[in-house]
Amino acid sequence: MYKIKEIYYTIQGEGFHTGRPAVFCRFAGCNLWTGREVDRENAICKFCDTDFWGTDGVLGGKYTADALADLLVSLWPESDTPVFVVCTGGEPGLQMNDELIDTFHKKGIEIAIETNGTVALPDGIDWICVSPKANTDIIITKGHELKLVYPQKENTPSDYESLDFDHFYLQPLDDQNQAEHIKQTIDYCKQHPNWKLSIQTHKFLGID
Repeated sequence: MYKIKEIYYTIQGEGFHTGRPAVFCRFAGCNLWTGREVDRENAICKFCDTDFWGTDGVLGGKYTADALADLLVSLWPESDTPVFVVCTGGEPGLQMNDELIDTFHKKGIEIAIETNGTVALPDGIDWICVSPKANTDIIITKGHELKLVYPQKENTPSDYESLDFDHFYLQPLDDQNQAEHIKQTIDYCKQHPNWKLSIQTHKFLGID
């Protein structure tokens, strides 16, 4: 059974697929933080802005592979366009396995994953986006998209430029100094054009 925090149909707001309709499937659990505020001070990742604790979100629960795939497909409008599902978290790599990938593909689902890169992934995922976090050693060093929250004191963009990704994005850290972080990120991308700017457009536009 797969533990899911929430499932919803929306528009991807950040990174390479910005603007693309997608069904988001948020897996419960993460290896860098419990998801509980009481544990944040001792978490490896301290700036996470996502609620992935438990299975009590919209359409959250425990699913078999077939039941989960059928639910995801049911949220997609009738269209010739393949069902595009973003597997996110938390850390979806903790639950992603061959059975789920095979089932998704049999149901016509194109699979994207947003991972912190610290856990091994099975083969067959159609789009891999790695978002490195401070104080971690990533083992996923090849994929389609690397998206780094910026700035992080412990992580600098140059640490990742040698990795085998098709696209490199910097995304401004969303905290009380977000306006300054946006300016810093823009300046860095202008000075290092191998990096592209990723803005969380869904937050600015009010897209759920």
